[in-house]
Amino acid sequence: MSFELAEGEVHALVGENGAGKSTLIKIITGAETPDSGSLRMRGRDLAALTPGAAKSLGIAAIHQHPALFPDLTVAENVALAHEPRSPWRRIDWRERTRRTVTVLERIGSTIDPDRAASSLSMPEQQIVEIAKALSADAAVLIMDEPTASLADRETHRLLQIVERLRQQGVGMVYISHRLEEVFAIADRVTVLRDGATVATMAARDVTREELIHRMVGRELTAVFKKREVPAGDTALELLHVSSRAAGIRDVSLSVRQGEILGLSGLVGSGRTELAETIFGLRAIDSGHVCLNGLPVTIPSPADAIRLGVAYVPEDRSRHGIVGEMSIASNDSLASLRRVSRHGLIDRRSERSGAEQHVEELQIRTRSVDEPAASLSGGNQQKVAFARWLATRPKVLILDEPTQGVDVGAKAEIHEIIGRLAADGAAILMISSELPEVLALSDRVAVMRQGTLVGELSRADATPQKLLDMALHAPVAEPTP
Repeated sequence: MSFELAEGEVHALVGENGAGKSTLIKIITGAETPDSGSLRMRGRDLAALTPGAAKSLGIAAIHQHPALFPDLTVAENVALAHEPRSPWRRIDWRERTRRTVTVLERIGSTIDPDRAASSLSMPEQQIVEIAKALSADAAVLIMDEPTASLADRETHRLLQIVERLRQQGVGMVYISHRLEEVFAIADRVTVLRDGATVATMAARDVTREELIHRMVGRELTAVFKKREVPAGDTALELLHVSSRAAGIRDVSLSVRQGEILGLSGLVGSGRTELAETIFGLRAIDSGHVCLNGLPVTIPSPADAIRLGVAYVPEDRSRHGIVGEMSIASNDSLASLRRVSRHGLIDRRSERSGAEQHVEELQIRTRSVDEPAASLSGGNQQKVAFARWLATRPKVLILDEPTQGVDVGAKAEIHEIIGRLAADGAAILMISSELPEVLALSDRVAVMRQGTLVGELSRADATPQKLLDMALHAPVAEPTP
C-alpha cells in the first residue's frame, strides 16, 4: 500500500469495509507498526511512530465512532486534546470554556460547553470530536466518516470547515462512503481494495461509476434500487402521540404492510426519539399506538418484541450489536425462547440459526463463533438485521440502516430491506441521506422540532421539497 498527502490537500481514501482504510489510519497515527515499508513526514523518516509522537507532530484523527469521556463536560473533553499535562498546573476554567466555545463556533455549533458528554446525541458527539481535533491545531487531520451521523445542513457546514482548513495549509485525509462528498471536497482520491492500493487519481478526472467499480471490483447497476411491493393493510398507526421525555408531540402517521415510510428531517428533529417511543424506550404521555388496527400499550422493548415490533438502532456499536459476543449469540438475543429449553440455551440450535442468517444475508465471516466486533461495519449492520429475522417482525423500525457502510454493503442492505417489505413487513426508515430516502420510500414524512410537519408521496418528493419542509415548515407552539 502506498499513500501520500500534501499540505493544504484533501485526499480522499475510499474502499469497501475491510479494504484496509482503518489499518492505514492506525499506522499513520502510530497505533499500528508496519512490518515493512517506510513512513515519512516533511521529508523525514519516522522510524518508531507512537500515538504520542504522532500527536506531537500534529497528526490528529477524528474516528467514525466518538470516544468521549461520558462523565466529563464538553469543555473538559476538548481540553484533553490541547492542554499541557502537569501535576502543578492550575486549571483556567474560564479560558477552557472560552476556547471550547470558539472552536465550536468554527464548526457552527452552539453546544453548551458545560453539558456532560453522556447527554449528547451521536451527531453532537461527532461534532465535539471534530472540535477536539481542531483545538489541537493539527497539521495532518484524518477524518474517518465525519459526516456519517450528520444531516445535510450539518454536513454542508463541515465541508465549509474543511475548505477553510485547506486554505490554511492543513493536509486532510478524508474517508467517506458518501461519494458525493468525495467529489465535492477532494483534490485526489486513493482507492483501496483487499489491503492494497488500486489507484490514485485526481478527483476531477474520475466518474462515480468508475470509482465504484474500482472499489468493489464488480459492477453495481444501482446502489439505490427500489423493489416495488403492493401495500397491504395498515400495520402501524400512531394517533396524536406525545412524549415529554422524548420531546415528541402530536405525531400521527401510519405504515401499511409491505410499505416503506421514510422519515426525514434534520438532526435533532426528533426522528430517533420517535423510534424509541414506538419501541417502548420512551414513555408515551398521550395518544395511541395501534398495531393491525388494534390499540396497544408498549411500556418496554420486551413488549414491543412480543407484539412483533423490531428496531435496528442508529448507533450499531453501542446499541445494535454486542461486540464482545459471538455472531451466533448476537443473532439469538431477540429470540432466546426459540433456542432455549428449560431456561438453558441450546448452542447447537443457536449456531444453526446464525449460520442460516449468515448465508441468507451474505455476512462475511470465518465462523459464527467470531466476535461481532471483528467484522467490518457493513457486516456488523447485517448482524443487527439478522437478530430480527428470527422474530418475523410485523413492524421494522430502521434508524440510519446504512450509516458508515460502503457502497457494496449498502446495496446488499437495500436488497434486504426490499426483501423484508416484500415479505409483508411494515418498515419505518429513518435516514439522513436524501437519495436513500427518495429511492427506497413509498412515502416520506418530515419531522421538525419533535412533530410531523408534512408528508409527500414518492412521486412528489424531491430533495428541495424535503429540505424546505425540514427547515421552514411552520410548527405550532405546544399548548401550555
